Amino acid sequence: MIEMKIVEKPWGREIWWALTDRYVGKILEVKAGHSLSLQYHEKKHETMMLYEGQARMELDGKSFPMPYREGVVIEPNQKHRIVAVTDVTIFEVSTPETEDVVRIEDAYGRV
Repeated sequence: MIEMKIVEKPWGREIWWALTDRYVGKILEVKAGHSLSLQYHEKKHETMMLYEGQARMELDGKSFPMPYREGVVIEPNQKHRIVAVTDVTIFEVSTPETEDVVRIEDAYGRV
């Protein structure tokens, strides 16, 4: 049995449900009107799926509605950000480089 880890964020919270040497699984709960940092990862590879709510994805300078219950693949070095239109729940699965974050813009002063 794996104990879940909850990480409070200024935009909501992350629920870490898997953390291994090969992959990480998280649930992102983002409050309406909030956004994650515009960021990229040098090594980390992610796939995100909007499970509930409405969000916009910014990916390499393009902004589009995040598809409902379809995976969005984010390759290393792709600049990306999620903006919550409503309260949203997003599933994220990634490679295990949890500290590999380069922030470009951040509404909460974390650059």
